[in-house]
Amino acid sequence: MVRGLGELESTIMDRMWAIKGPASVRDVLEHLLNDRTLAYTTVMTVMDKLHTKGLLKRKPIGRAYVYEAVSSKEAYTADVMRESLGKSGNQAATLVHFLEGLSPEEASALETALQVYPRAGRRS
Repeated sequence: MVRGLGELESTIMDRMWAIKGPASVRDVLEHLLNDRTLAYTTVMTVMDKLHTKGLLKRKPIGRAYVYEAVSSKEAYTADVMRESLGKSGNQAATLVHFLEGLSPEEASALETALQVYPRAGRRS
């Protein structure tokens, strides 16, 4: 099950996805301090919760942990979309409403994605 993210969780995950590698709580905190005042323990607690949710993996380095995103932002977003679709009750109607709301740029991205994955809708 994909769990939704709170505002600070989303901000931290965005930072982790941008880093594309291991980062300590201090690394993330230093970046976040550019925009807001946060305590080290707040960031540490949120990153621990993200680890518990399965979004971050971690390994101990000395007395602290180094964290890394488990998957890409795109993969996480796709999981959220699939879960939402699965809960919709009427997947066909949900997809029609989704398609009706696409901007021209989003429609173009969908067309490109379908060319990359031509087996869409035909899983083995």
